[in-house]
Amino acid sequence: MTSTSTSANSTSNTGAWRAVFVDANPTLTEVSLRLRRADDLPLEVNQQPDIKSEGLPAALGGAPIAIIDHTHLPTEIARQCKGLKHVVFLGTGARSYMHPEELAELGITVHTIKGYGDTAVAECAFALMWAAARNFARMDREMRAGNWLRSDAVQLTGKTIGLVGFGGIAQELARLARGMGMRVLAWNRTPKTAEGVEFVDLDTLLKQSDVVSLHLLLNDETSGMINAQRIASMRDGAILINTARGALVDEDAMIAALRSGKISHAGLDVFTVEPMPAGHVLTTLPNVTLSAHSAFRTPEANNNLIEAALQHCRQIVATNA
Repeated sequence: MTSTSTSANSTSNTGAWRAVFVDANPTLTEVSLRLRRADDLPLEVNQQPDIKSEGLPAALGGAPIAIIDHTHLPTEIARQCKGLKHVVFLGTGARSYMHPEELAELGITVHTIKGYGDTAVAECAFALMWAAARNFARMDREMRAGNWLRSDAVQLTGKTIGLVGFGGIAQELARLARGMGMRVLAWNRTPKTAEGVEFVDLDTLLKQSDVVSLHLLLNDETSGMINAQRIASMRDGAILINTARGALVDEDAMIAALRSGKISHAGLDVFTVEPMPAGHVLTTLPNVTLSAHSAFRTPEANNNLIEAALQHCRQIVATNA
């Protein structure tokens, strides 16, 4: 996409504070300019969603606030971003794109946004679960190729779903799953309770769940958490859903389990490397349904996301006034 930018000048007295949204796609450009208030700090929207890390210093042009959707900000690149003091990351998974502790040592604070797309992501996980259970993606591919492939399905009503992590997204998914008659198990790193949800240890969850859905932040503790040993403890033929972060799962172990049938189907919206490289082995497996990290992409979630980002910017200005 051609690099262009749109500026929105402020009528307020915000001093030297200004922000650059460095990697806006057309949808988020429209939302940003629509939701920005007249008294907000100056905002430049760089309509270059495919910008590379090396282009960030020039795109920021000395701005103290960077709004980042999906572009990696390596520490060595951040050192070149003169004047940068704050990064507002559009989501919770900043660690997949930057090292917040190293940036803090440079005097750069990373702000993340929670809760903006809980319902949207839960609905995506729900859809991937259904697609996996019914084998829709494979039948669609085969029929387009002229093959009349009829596939046996899994009836989900009465089955058990296990939620690994129980934040806002998992809570929404629990509501949806309970509504269609599933038993809901959950494991969380800190104790929680919820109506109609049985909280169990992780081993019990993996052994008893027909569907395992991941809802954890990625950090040193959770990286590779679903490894070969834990996959081996899962119920034979279970469905795995991941709308959280690809690196939560040992990808090689998951692929081996998909090939053997230990995991009957995986519904994946996130991957270890994004965008997924052409020819990746996951694209060759018939029992995988793929989604391009788009679980959160609904108008409602986009509005929530950008409004929260703008609110972060307002708070930064207010705090430093």
